[in-house]
Amino acid sequence: MAGDNQTHVMEFMLLSFPHGQPFIFVLFLAIYLATLLGNSAILALVFLDPHLHSPMYFFISHLSCLDICYSSVTVPKILANALCPQATISYGGCLAQMFFLMGCAGAECALLAVMAYDRYAAICQPLRYAHVMSRGVCVAAAAGCWLWGMLDSAVHTLLASRLSFCGATRLQHIFCDVPPLLRAACSNTRPSEVALHAASVFVGLSPFLLVVVSYLRILATILGMPVAASRSKAFSTCSAHLLVVALYFVTANLNYNRPSSGSSPAADTLVSALYCIVTPMLNPLIYSLRNQEVRGALRKAVRGALNDATMSRWQGSM
Repeated sequence: MAGDNQTHVMEFMLLSFPHGQPFIFVLFLAIYLATLLGNSAILALVFLDPHLHSPMYFFISHLSCLDICYSSVTVPKILANALCPQATISYGGCLAQMFFLMGCAGAECALLAVMAYDRYAAICQPLRYAHVMSRGVCVAAAAGCWLWGMLDSAVHTLLASRLSFCGATRLQHIFCDVPPLLRAACSNTRPSEVALHAASVFVGLSPFLLVVVSYLRILATILGMPVAASRSKAFSTCSAHLLVVALYFVTANLNYNRPSSGSSPAADTLVSALYCIVTPMLNPLIYSLRNQEVRGALRKAVRGALNDATMSRWQGSM
């Protein structure tokens, strides 16, 4: 029965999108361009600078890929809707957007946990680090994170595709996600709700607990170091990752685990924007500002580009 009803749904109207405000379009465009520029710069630095060819920066480059995917799944459609009299998304586009959004969310949770374990191995087991985090292990771990996210997303998308909406095609949101779809559905949403709660535990909470355990062990090791310089260097390599973890898991928890009662569309929109749009822009800023090696690689790249430009002008004037 659900399948018979849902086939008549051609598109959803997105009701939480503000219209007639050019500032909103410019703001989202600026955030998107900053996200692409910042994360592309991280990818380029990791690829070009031999000093960044280590497991930590290998995982940071995958985080940058995820952040680019995050923004590209949602922001271009938001920008297109900003130029239309009514914000809409097709039924197939809605499911596709939800699939890639949830896939990136699951993959990032797992990746942040792997990055925490990498820092644990580097600080707490330095003599075994090269073996524990070998190239093969890093590639397998990164591939496992992406696969984990896609499998989790496939479950949510399959369950959502079986919902019926009984003509109610209005979503109180600016893009397609599981919570607004469940609120709009008129069929039994229990399987999707169970899957969402299970994902909160296995895809969200479990990686977070692994991060917490890893950093408790790291903290104990750092405090036991006899040299203050060693403690400072160890803290500096972890601080950026801790900021990213805190920012991501707090906003993700607010997005998926807030009680539906008492929430407003405006609050939902704000939280989702922070989680899916603003956080991917901030991650490269955090890593570039809090990480000495990234700052050094960036200065080296800028100096090299300026020297090349100066040389080109000098040769052109000959």
